[in-house]
This record gives sequence, structure tokens and C-alpha cells, in this order.
Amino acid sequence: MSRTDSTRIVKRGPVRTAALIVGALFLVVGALGFIPGITTDYDELEWAGHDSEAELLGLFQVSVLHNLVHLAFGVLGVLMAATSALARLYLIAGGAVYLALWLYGLIVDDDEGANFVPLNTADDWLHLSLGVGMIVLGFLPGDRSRR
Repeated sequence: MSRTDSTRIVKRGPVRTAALIVGALFLVVGALGFIPGITTDYDELEWAGHDSEAELLGLFQVSVLHNLVHLAFGVLGVLMAATSALARLYLIAGGAVYLALWLYGLIVDDDEGANFVPLNTADDWLHLSLGVGMIVLGFLPGDRSRR
């Protein structure tokens, strides 16, 4: 058997690309949450809790904890894009986490201490969209290999 006969070429599948893009987007969003001007009322940014009045793009309530979670979720997505199986796990499990966060946001009053992330109505709808979108992306095809 010659060397070229045993060589496999693996082409990154759509599920890995999706995980990489989603992870990169979370990194961008997490970083933007720390930039005054892009985050309105930046001087009201709190570590955590519903008392943080800072809003990313003037719409999504954020805190330092919220931004750090976005950054961590982004790093996780980039790292898990290494294989199709990990990328699929990231997208489907991450989507389930965002659906749970959406439900949490619906149940917890925006002004309660239990709203520690913090979340507002815009966050709730975004989390629903992210949850559904990530789960759908998790069912994209994996890597393709050929000789």
C-alpha cells in the first residue's frame, strides 16, 4: 500500500464550523459587555444581580458575571469545535442550558434577588432564540473524510 493510499483528508463539517462561530460570537459579546458606550450605563455595571443597570446595546441587561459567563461559553465553544462529537455536544447541551435560562427568566421576577445573572425581557427572548438555534445547529452533519 503506498503512502497516498492510506492518507485520509478530513474536511471540517458544518457542525464544527457552527460551534466555532457560535463560540466566537460569545467571545465578542462577552468582550463588548465591558466596553463603555456599547454597554450603556456602564458606570452602573455591578458584579452580579438585578441591581446592575448596565445594558449591552442599550437592550440586554448585563453584569460582570454575565459578561464572564459569555466569555467562558465562547472559549468552550472554540475549544469544543475541535471534533464533530464535541461540537455537537456543545451546541445541543449549550442550547439546552439557554432554554433552561429562558425558563428561569420567565419564572423569576426581574427585580428579585434570585435574578442574580441578571436577566430582563430582552435577555429572555434572546435566550429562547439561542437555545432553539444552537440545538438545531447541533444536528448539522459532522466531518467528512475521503482517501
